[in-house]
Amino acid sequence: MILILITNLLILSAVVYGAPKKKTYSELKSCDLGNLAEEIASYDTVVKDIIDYAVTGPFKGKTYDELAKFVDKFGARPSGSQVLEDSIDYMIELTREEDINDIVTEEVKVPHWSRGEEKLTMLEPRVKNIAILGLGMSVPTPPEGITAEVIIIRNFTELENIEEDTIKGKIVLYDPVFTTYGKTVKYRSQGATKAAAKGAVASLVRSIAPFSINSPHTGMQTYGKNVTKIPTAAITLEDADLIRRIITRGEKVILKLEMTSTYDDKISRNTIIDLKGRDRPDSLVIVSGHIDSWDVGQGAMDDGGGLFISWAAPVILKRLSLRPKRTIRSIFWTAEELGLVGAKAYEEQHRNDSYNINFIMESDEGTFAPLGLAVAGNQEARCIIAEILKLFESISASTLIEDDSPGSDITLITSIGVPGASLYNENSEYFWYHHTEGDTMNVLDEHELDLGTAFWTAVAYIIADISVDIPR
Repeated sequence: MILILITNLLILSAVVYGAPKKKTYSELKSCDLGNLAEEIASYDTVVKDIIDYAVTGPFKGKTYDELAKFVDKFGARPSGSQVLEDSIDYMIELTREEDINDIVTEEVKVPHWSRGEEKLTMLEPRVKNIAILGLGMSVPTPPEGITAEVIIIRNFTELENIEEDTIKGKIVLYDPVFTTYGKTVKYRSQGATKAAAKGAVASLVRSIAPFSINSPHTGMQTYGKNVTKIPTAAITLEDADLIRRIITRGEKVILKLEMTSTYDDKISRNTIIDLKGRDRPDSLVIVSGHIDSWDVGQGAMDDGGGLFISWAAPVILKRLSLRPKRTIRSIFWTAEELGLVGAKAYEEQHRNDSYNINFIMESDEGTFAPLGLAVAGNQEARCIIAEILKLFESISASTLIEDDSPGSDITLITSIGVPGASLYNENSEYFWYHHTEGDTMNVLDEHELDLGTAFWTAVAYIIADISVDIPR
């Protein structure tokens, strides 16, 4: 059941990272909000107070410091691991220390895929160790490994047009040109299945990234039905280029692949923290990030930053005695990396009361300098959010991006018509470190996290406090 779930959800997850269409407020049509525009403008003092508190006041540096303590204590937090569950307990206690006690957890059955020993060696035309990271849910190789010739495939069309005898018994190396993550990630997520259907004994993929310092990028993949499950892994851009150059010269490349891994199911938890609204506590404005990470790196950028700005929002509002009309709900999703599993469980459990969600937000593409929001919703909803974003011109965070599938976890909810948004930020280097050993605190900047915290908190507060609901 979990594998079927992951297969379905990866399709949604891949959509998240396409290139949304940028639109400034002035380009949005039919945005005559009447008195609502004046009401929104009246929050300028509150916005300034929140920004001052988070950027230059008592909360200055706290998001970074708390994230650093968290990351240093727990490191990577893979789905199904005990360290993930310990980190959830830690976040609950950290929240209680802020005198916020409206906290519940909801159990979720999650996949627990554990990486073992991995080794890839070029045997011909010379001996060379090649950096490797197995892809999520990959099956292991036989104990003796797999030794085979490599065939390079640029795209799925090329694979489909090659005779099966040409592929059979070989290792397929996908070497696509990186355009955007959304367009290129299919070679990672679907590559093993398509190669196996042609008789390949293993598949490799050039890491889905625009930049590398000999750093392989892991990530989720799924096996389709009625095909042999073959081992699959990512290699670096540098080694993919090396192998391609050798083969282009007419030489054979022989590789030996050795991988071990285990898989079972465990119980994890989504964490839900509510700052109850004063007038309409059943109406929710959700801020969120996922607490799990891949087993490489430390999950600081993906998604520690998103986790902690979503933790900080109710904390800052509580400290400033700013209690909006509606409830601010922070959700720390579990098991996002292995297929949005926590988000799927939440959506199923709360499906009958999804009408209570006024707006949902997620940060899962970095917490670099905030630029605005990528927004899913109808024209009126986007007009309202665009008007709110005008209050953030002082920190250069007033851009609205039209994106019908913002975020990763929240796509499951916005797809049924709930308006929502993901953090739009200056993340041009995000995919340099994504799913690698390089995802550490060194990637993040204290001041940018302060700005992101202030922006996230103030936007959520205004949406939760204005007189109108965000229309569906």
